[in-house]
Amino acid sequence: MGDSFHLSTADLAALAFFLFVWVLHTLASDGKLVSRMSLTTAMNAQREAWMRTMAEREIRIVDTAIMAGLQQGTAFFASSSLIAIGGCFALLGASDQVLSVLSDLPLGATSSRSAFQMKVFGLVLILAYSFFKFGWAYRLFNYCSILIGAVPILHGDASRNPVTETAVWRAARMNMLAGKHFNSGLRGVFFSIGYLGWFVDPMVFVLSTLLLLAVLVRRQFFSAARQAVIGQPSEPAPGPGKGPSMRPDSQ
Repeated sequence: MGDSFHLSTADLAALAFFLFVWVLHTLASDGKLVSRMSLTTAMNAQREAWMRTMAEREIRIVDTAIMAGLQQGTAFFASSSLIAIGGCFALLGASDQVLSVLSDLPLGATSSRSAFQMKVFGLVLILAYSFFKFGWAYRLFNYCSILIGAVPILHGDASRNPVTETAVWRAARMNMLAGKHFNSGLRGVFFSIGYLGWFVDPMVFVLSTLLLLAVLVRRQFFSAARQAVIGQPSEPAPGPGKGPSMRPDSQ
């Protein structure tokens, strides 16, 4: 079977491991495998809190500015995915040159032209998947902007009537869905970096996948960003100018 696909057994095993890790990380980030809260789950709670706060505001310039930023970021990654896909097709046209470079690498395994081209098409599929995820996320962010405009401007106890609650829930849910598809597209971009190890050797492919997984797990479950979202101050906030500097340590 491996010969029919121009891929060795080691190649197929490494590819299966790569896909398994991708699915595993996706489920874990969505809170379906582990009890520890991920950064993605924590931010979904903040998205709902944002929509509830937005319902109390009469002037929603801040909210529209945030939505514009989310849409611009999504559009940037969508266009970048298209450019990367074009680069992959250019790579196909230079297959012989690339194979010559790879064969000179210390860990480079001998690969046929057909196997190399199949790997490139796999990279195209990953980037195409990311593009469609980004494109759909962009459209959902547009829908979310409309739903934000549909939320009644009410204050105090009046903002907790069923009509407003339903409007807030719709806007929050649409925002979460848009964020979910954006994260899926971004995850595809990240995993495309790990996929590059396959062009060198199946073992390098496994190692690059594991390295990528370690980075993504740390960011989702053990990063300072996660702690900033779910953490609480250890003591009451001091008065203006009396507290410690909040500048990042890197500064």
